[in-house]
Amino acid sequence: MLNISIEDYRIAIGERFSVEFQRTLRIPDDDKTYPLPPGLGEFVVNRVADYLDRVPEHWNKPNSFFIPMYQREALWLCFNGADWKPNAVKVGVGNINAISGEVWDKKLHDDPQDYIVCPDQPWLDGINVGEGLIRQFVAVPLGLGDTIEAQLTGVEKFGGIQILVYEPKPGKFPDQPPPEPEIVLESVSMTSSGEYEMGLGAGGKMQQKIYPDEYGIETWDLENYGSIFVYIVNSEKYREITGLEPPPTPISAQTYTEYGFPWFSLYDEKKGDTPASARLAEVKTIREREAEREINNQEDDLSVDVPQSNIKKLYFSGDGEEF
Repeated sequence: MLNISIEDYRIAIGERFSVEFQRTLRIPDDDKTYPLPPGLGEFVVNRVADYLDRVPEHWNKPNSFFIPMYQREALWLCFNGADWKPNAVKVGVGNINAISGEVWDKKLHDDPQDYIVCPDQPWLDGINVGEGLIRQFVAVPLGLGDTIEAQLTGVEKFGGIQILVYEPKPGKFPDQPPPEPEIVLESVSMTSSGEYEMGLGAGGKMQQKIYPDEYGIETWDLENYGSIFVYIVNSEKYREITGLEPPPTPISAQTYTEYGFPWFSLYDEKKGDTPASARLAEVKTIREREAEREINNQEDDLSVDVPQSNIKKLYFSGDGEEF
């Protein structure tokens, strides 16, 4: 099993891989496809083990953490890895694989591919709906049936995020970095009810590919992995558990754009894209779920026109380097 630790705002899994949970703008759930929204800073990561007398009993499992989110706030996952020795990574939202839409398990599958490779995959902003598109990760209360997990399984068994990181088999890659300085993929600044626990629902569409595994599934050692659980709580419960203030309420995509701040586009035309998940493509968005309950939150989904002058293109070489 890989060693797991917190390094500042990152959870490190093994010697080279780490993940950050980035706050971001919630993009409108309309007919438009948006560029990548910016990062607005990292979510604070807390160990469940430090608050066992204040958290639910079912949280008490090895390598469990929690983060605070406001209802309807969005996040993206930023991955950091070493290009000379990559990792295979599975991401689950609740008990559902975010890439394939299948029920969560601890195996790797390649037909269809249900994992990503880091590097090259620098981040993940939502569930895979194919054709270079994802639906944004957005926090929703448990108990209403709006989570991806509830829609695909009928129950909300977990609600948070699960991440599995696999090492490559011995001999597939070097054991030490090359003589030249190691290039580590870093983040680019683009950056409730059910009482208080929250899960992830499907938000608006944005452009993002899920890259195919260029090394092949036989590269990865299924016996050598690290696993984490990340629960999500609303701001009120976070304050009650930790005694700390949650992050400030995020601004809207409309306000952000009106001030002329940048959005992002990733130049990765040479990279392929994994097939769409038919299951995930059928998940109803938060807006659709609320419409079924005759709830109107139009103010949260006002369309935004992002000027081309506000979109900064990021060039990604595919070997862990951005320029």
